[in-house]
Amino acid sequence: MKKYLDNSLSAEERAIALVDEMTVDEQASQLRYDAPGIKRLGIPAYNWWNEGLHGLARSGIATMFPQAIGLAAMFDTELTKNVAEITAEEARAKYNAYTRYGDRDIYKGLTFWSPNINIFRDPRWGRGHETYGEDPYLTAENGKAFVKGLQGEGETMKAAACAKHLAAHSGPEAVRHEFNAIVSKKDMEETYLPAFEALVREAHVEGVMGAYNRVNGEAACASSFLMEKLDEWGFDGYFVSDCWAIRDFHEHHGLTMNPVESAALAIKSGCDVNCGCTYVYLLAALERGLITKEHIRNACIHLMRTRIRLGMFDDKTEYDEIPYTVVACKEHKAVSLKCARESMVLLKNNGILPLDESRLQTIAVIGPNSDSQIALEGNYNGTADEYVTFLDGIRERFAGRVIYAEGCHLYKDRSSGLAQAGDRYAEALAVADCADLVVLCVGLDSTIEGEEGDAGNEFSSGDKNDLRLPESQRILIDKIMQTGKPVIVVCAAGSSINTECEPDALIHAWYPGSEGGTALAQILFGDVSPSGKLPVTFYERSDMLPDFTDYSMKNRTYRYAENNVMYPFGYGLTYGKIVCTSVAYKDGKAAITAENTGGRTVEDVIQLYIKDYCENAVPNVSLCGFKRVNLAAGEKMIVEIPVPEKAFTAVDENGERGLFGSRFTLYAGTHQPDEISEKLTGTKCVSTEIVHQGRGFCHEEEL
Repeated sequence: MKKYLDNSLSAEERAIALVDEMTVDEQASQLRYDAPGIKRLGIPAYNWWNEGLHGLARSGIATMFPQAIGLAAMFDTELTKNVAEITAEEARAKYNAYTRYGDRDIYKGLTFWSPNINIFRDPRWGRGHETYGEDPYLTAENGKAFVKGLQGEGETMKAAACAKHLAAHSGPEAVRHEFNAIVSKKDMEETYLPAFEALVREAHVEGVMGAYNRVNGEAACASSFLMEKLDEWGFDGYFVSDCWAIRDFHEHHGLTMNPVESAALAIKSGCDVNCGCTYVYLLAALERGLITKEHIRNACIHLMRTRIRLGMFDDKTEYDEIPYTVVACKEHKAVSLKCARESMVLLKNNGILPLDESRLQTIAVIGPNSDSQIALEGNYNGTADEYVTFLDGIRERFAGRVIYAEGCHLYKDRSSGLAQAGDRYAEALAVADCADLVVLCVGLDSTIEGEEGDAGNEFSSGDKNDLRLPESQRILIDKIMQTGKPVIVVCAAGSSINTECEPDALIHAWYPGSEGGTALAQILFGDVSPSGKLPVTFYERSDMLPDFTDYSMKNRTYRYAENNVMYPFGYGLTYGKIVCTSVAYKDGKAAITAENTGGRTVEDVIQLYIKDYCENAVPNVSLCGFKRVNLAAGEKMIVEIPVPEKAFTAVDENGERGLFGSRFTLYAGTHQPDEISEKLTGTKCVSTEIVHQGRGFCHEEEL
């Protein structure tokens, strides 16, 4: 038996043995994302590029979950892990089938370039909805759960996750190929790196992808600083460039003169596989003496090690019998529905929700996202075998009459090219006039909020110009509000939106996946209570935000915000009232007494925030724990939540993290301990003081 086929050896040993059987030309060929087969060694062709951000993507039918930002809004890492487990299960089912038919094309493999754990630092960033929000801790917790779910705990790795995009990458999309993100040492350690470190150290993520931009002058895909961080954290997977990012070295960044030099810079820096075509110049770089054979060999070992961990050179794995019938099965769709229900955030409710069906005969469903499949999808998505739009869900759930009107185009001034501007407003008004209540479905979709190259209208390369809805929708909202009918606004968008109106209720639905319409209807009619929380701050105005290109965290996100906050991070209403009445801290755990003082069973999220009073601490509080609870009316329970030691650390101006503080306040509640959250919810957080002495942390009163 060839040594590389001996599964009693480690993946590293097998990879070295396999690569040493290859010629240097063959090794170099394997560093392309679309690696050809090597028949004499029994190595089949393999395409490294696959996507699975919120369900198996770009490979035909699959279960479609809410977009990543919606998963973050659940504040439920066990459910995030379940999403990833299902994604891996369906991926293996498809991989098994594709392999039988000899199909080894793009989006058919087991290496997934997910999750996106960049920090959503600016609400204008078009790709922000691919992330888990603005907070490093929430991002890390969801990211770890996703990686563990996707990669599994079996003897063979089920699928390989990839943390992207290392590290300071969050727009602007229009200039990402030439942009240089200037990041202080403090911001890097305090905000941009923690999630990547957690996924490497704690979840053992198999892949890491670099970003398009430069970071402090270095290409993110060839950064000595970032590569040294990976080494420091003990990373032993593979590193991949973002797609065609290495080409940017010479075409846009001015770091090299030509593709040969770019290929050399990338591989010498530690980039193993090139998503793109620049690595076709590796052998030319070798001939010129810009790199050595060892550079090529080491990169190839890393890639073969990953393929071996995935069982690609074994006779069989524990996943070979997963049938194709698991794809988009009813059990998986049920999880998608649960995610959609937990992700939607109730921002405003004057008591109209939940709806009293006995008082309603006719509901008007109006707006460009009412019957939109795209508004359910987000981006980096698969294709569902069935979509339940908001309109579909309400029609299915409500026994009375449902009347629909598009109202307006998503962003154009008319729906019909031959019509005058505003050609759908009259119909919307007529429909509203017939109804007892209006559900107004507005927002964005991935055609105008997304990645550079994916958007094609007046919005700038997928980024948002501001926080407002498109003008066509603002006019529609104004007209409907003037009818005097009760109005529930449902906004489907992946980011902070100011709807600039005062409806009776406001729900932010994100891009909720294929079951989004069912989830919305269940929330509207009170079958379930909303329980999602904002994973990002919703701001009042974009002109009060820092410059988009400024990567300083000053006045960005809830940890540093000074003003301009409309709906805070962590905020979200329910149909009940769970309050925290006490919190105590001991031996690394917080014990919170929570009570449902409302009149119905509800789920809510208990959140822990810490305030460090040392000079190096962030200006405001930081999330340091959370847990979903389900309480019946009048029920009281004690909830235990671990508080990580890292929560007590701060970062100095040199980027050094340490325990600088001696006094801390730990808050517990269903929201942040800020005035706006308290005013919006009518509840306050409880708190306890913690001090640190040589013997550890304790209550102040224990001294």
